Amino acid sequence: MGLCNYKKKFETKVRSIDNMINLLDLEKKINSELATKINKTEIKHNQIYIEIDKDDLIEVTLFLKSNKDTKFRQLIDITVVDYPEQSLRFKVVYLFLSHEFNQRIILNYFISEKEVIRSLTSIFPAANWMEREVFDMYGVNFKDHPDLRRILTDYNFEGHPLRKDFPLTGHTEVRYNEDQKKVVNEPVKLEQNYRNFDYESPWEGTKYIKEQTNDNDKKN
Repeated sequence: MGLCNYKKKFETKVRSIDNMINLLDLEKKINSELATKINKTEIKHNQIYIEIDKDDLIEVTLFLKSNKDTKFRQLIDITVVDYPEQSLRFKVVYLFLSHEFNQRIILNYFISEKEVIRSLTSIFPAANWMEREVFDMYGVNFKDHPDLRRILTDYNFEGHPLRKDFPLTGHTEVRYNEDQKKVVNEPVKLEQNYRNFDYESPWEGTKYIKEQTNDNDKKN
């Protein structure tokens, strides 16, 4: 039993080393072929992270998909990370998979709130709904998208729910009005102190709870 476990651990370690060597070779290949198109590369969690400029998206993506040494032919997801305090507010992230080489690449770049970026639908048709979701949730606009409209929220929805400055309660609520005999949209009626959040870690507690706790300690 001990010999069997040792053999499994050894085989796992060998596979891990082989995978790392393959990733290093792939990273060198990408940097040498794309050169000025790549701002930064990094290997983490058995994946390659690539940072580019938004204007180079199409050229870089075409290379990753078509080159015989890469073959990243599946787009797994498109998402966005919101940094509201930064001038380049949004980090746009693309996840690609190469079935043939069993490797993953995460591609990203930063844009400001008002920038319009290129659509990948002409290269990866699956990008259609993914980009619509990013448009709906974050308000990021895509150029040359065939049907850019909301996909998760309602037609008259205001704002973009996954932006960090969007109130958790939303701006409007939907209910059935007995008098009008129809569904109506109404402004959310809450005290403003329930709509302000400090984005602190949930383990540290929110500011107003800390203040109440300190006041109670003083009274006691």
